[in-house]
Amino acid sequence: MRFSAFAAKKAVFFLSALLSVQLLSGYSKKGYKKVYLWNGIEKMEVNVRDTVLFEPETDCGSSGQSGGQMAVVICPGGSYHHLGMAHEGFASAEWFKSIGAVPFVLQYRVAYNGHHFPAMLEDIQMAILYIRNNAERFGISVRKVGAIGYSAGGHLVTMAAEFGGKRNELEKLGITSSQPLRPDFVIPVYPVVSMQDDIAHRWSRKSLLGHQYRNAEKGFSLLNPFGHRYSRQMKDAFSMELNVPDDMVPVYLLACRDDPVVLFENSVRLAHALAEKNIPHKFTVYETGGHGFGMKDGEFMKRTRWNEDLKAWLEEQGFL
Repeated sequence: MRFSAFAAKKAVFFLSALLSVQLLSGYSKKGYKKVYLWNGIEKMEVNVRDTVLFEPETDCGSSGQSGGQMAVVICPGGSYHHLGMAHEGFASAEWFKSIGAVPFVLQYRVAYNGHHFPAMLEDIQMAILYIRNNAERFGISVRKVGAIGYSAGGHLVTMAAEFGGKRNELEKLGITSSQPLRPDFVIPVYPVVSMQDDIAHRWSRKSLLGHQYRNAEKGFSLLNPFGHRYSRQMKDAFSMELNVPDDMVPVYLLACRDDPVVLFENSVRLAHALAEKNIPHKFTVYETGGHGFGMKDGEFMKRTRWNEDLKAWLEEQGFL
């Protein structure tokens, strides 16, 4: 009975996610300009339409801010399969704009269009590089470029922070720059964190890694009819709780205990890993709230005002 109730909650969430663009039409692309990050990059021609960075068409905040404004890359969730661009993308952008930050919404490559790792990491690194290279035009500080991600997007921004200091995917594409490729802070919200079997969000894991990824092992079982499974080494490599570097950037982590989609334990393990390494972080926990609320002006936002707590944290950290 417990399993059936859990499965029903997941089904309701999935259907609501598919309808989110239609139901949340108030959060639109109006006021944002498309930037095709891979346009003109050799060997990336087939990816041009799938990777889009939405930048503000006009100045977003106070030009009098000392040292330049804060910028944030917004990564919607969607199990690394699709993207919740409305309630997690453009709704978030409008809120960040309202507090004087410069928001960028990233439509990164996902499995729906046949993309797996490292496509997503390439996309966010290219977005961060583009923003820092254009910092003067946007009036932002190159030292205040953060990233917020929801669900699988939370895994992506955390991966960008953990891998960005040691793994440069852009060099493999012939793109060089003196600018760092990792964000200065990250905000994972109800994030996918672990690839371990006991708590992994398996749809996200499958979408991220794919069946053809070079380190995948093959083996048939009744529970694995396609004959693919991932090695322990691979699952460890993409479990964010196992890869926190000593110089990890500050983290604002948020999750709800009753999350029916991504198990709350994902965030617990990340918080423990951050604490063990004394990384500046805040772990905000709500007993109820579920999954997928984003920054839409709904019941959860009205009840918790979690974005105000986030704003206070950004101010305390000196980013805002």
